[in-house]
Amino acid sequence: MRIPPYYRLPSWQRFFAGMAIGGMISWFIFLYIFGEWQERYSKEIELQKDTIYELEKDKEIWQEEFKKLNKENQKKLTVQDITIKIVNGEKYKLDSFSVFQLEDDIKEDISMMVAKDIDTVYKSSELIKKIIENRTHRVNEKRYRVEVKEMVIYTTVSIELNIMLD
Repeated sequence: MRIPPYYRLPSWQRFFAGMAIGGMISWFIFLYIFGEWQERYSKEIELQKDTIYELEKDKEIWQEEFKKLNKENQKKLTVQDITIKIVNGEKYKLDSFSVFQLEDDIKEDISMMVAKDIDTVYKSSELIKKIIENRTHRVNEKRYRVEVKEMVIYTTVSIELNIMLD
């Protein structure tokens, strides 16, 4: 059995040519529409990437500022340093090294206040005064007692002292 030769009839030739041309036209239309969609989605993705990048940058800036503020607040709430000043060291003719030695000795006695919160240090200020005043200090073969003249409690505890012979 033989298949009839449809390709020789002009009506079939027009039909197959129309199908081929229609297929090519539809393929080009498909490529055009697909390309437009891809371009639109590519732009949208780029915009989203830029937005995400800017938002992450903003988030990092906010987090760094937040951490910095937390550290500053934490430092503000704790005692960071202790300064001690002896007011009347010249009265007993003490040299600067002896005064420094005496200040350093007292600073060691109350060094446990460093890194404590200010509220705790304030509540125990009377105890700190007693610790300082009840101890006698030896400097240049003489014994001295100290009396707290003024005490300021903040992130730096400042104490002014008077010395007297024991």
